[in-house]
Amino acid sequence: MISEEAIQLIKDSQAASIHAKTLVAQQLSLIYDNNWFNIWVPKVLGGGELDLKEGLALLEELAYWDGGLGWTVTLCAGANMFAGYLDGNLAKEVFSDRKVCFGGSGRATGKAVWDGESYKITGFWRFATGAPHLSHFTLNSFIYDGDEPRLDAEGNPIFYSFFVPRDKVLVHYDWDSFGLASTASHSFSLENTVVEANHAFQIRPEHRIDDNTLYRIPFIPFAELTLLVNYMGMYRRYLTLVEKFFFEKSADENWQAKYGKEYFKKVDGLQVQLESDRAKVGELTDQLWLLALQDNPLDTVLTTEITSTARGIVKHILAEVVTLFPLLGINAAQNGREINTVFRNIFTASQHSLLNL
Repeated sequence: MISEEAIQLIKDSQAASIHAKTLVAQQLSLIYDNNWFNIWVPKVLGGGELDLKEGLALLEELAYWDGGLGWTVTLCAGANMFAGYLDGNLAKEVFSDRKVCFGGSGRATGKAVWDGESYKITGFWRFATGAPHLSHFTLNSFIYDGDEPRLDAEGNPIFYSFFVPRDKVLVHYDWDSFGLASTASHSFSLENTVVEANHAFQIRPEHRIDDNTLYRIPFIPFAELTLLVNYMGMYRRYLTLVEKFFFEKSADENWQAKYGKEYFKKVDGLQVQLESDRAKVGELTDQLWLLALQDNPLDTVLTTEITSTARGIVKHILAEVVTLFPLLGINAAQNGREINTVFRNIFTASQHSLLNL
């Protein structure tokens, strides 16, 4: 799925992107050349239009080789997926640029005042992954008609999603994280910014413009699965590096006699469990896709199982990463060591609100 040449470039660029605290030019060129930001975008708009299982497999593999790059592709591709909810002519115009990249925040924290023709938006949003190379920022804002908040039939405030061209956005360069440094997930804000009416949309299957199978799936289970495969990809890499370290240590006869059997058994058991978890996620993905193919209403039992499975796997991953870390010696605590980078990435990714325990 990923060429050997691409893998080598990803590995060679990882340190530079961590130092730069953003994806570097070589990585972005690779992403654009492979159209990875557009894996979920309809083919009519120049996207890859991958089915759910194909796309998840790619995202997990990217996260295996570089968690920062994989996380950025996942979040930006997930935002570019909004193409299917936009006005058709506008989407064609926006996605004619091969470097189009959406990204932003899912929290509804802004205020969008409707004047009958356009919206005037004010607000502050955090954690826009890939901020330095985003072409458009996405955000959620509560809708106001003048000074009055717009309410639904139950009296709840209504919010819409918006996408806003980069030149209208103020980026606050405040991302300074423990891990995932290259994701450059900076905050951004708008101040009484006029946004055209056709830049508002609602991310629900009933509001889709494109009838691609993917757009029949509610966004939350889709997002949970895309984030989960990132965790599993990073964790799979962590186990690979742990096993490699144990093999190197086993050359020491004393270490091998004292620890070898126990430690190798431990990591082997974790790898077997991970494969079982990957298979379970694959089954849930198949069930979700089948319902979407049949255009059937999504079973709430399935969505609940996706959420509980994802959270359970993440909880297990975090616990086992902590259990293994003291066995890896001082090298695992050194900045610049890949195993330390993966450790940091896993724990930073775990703070995402969607799967945070």
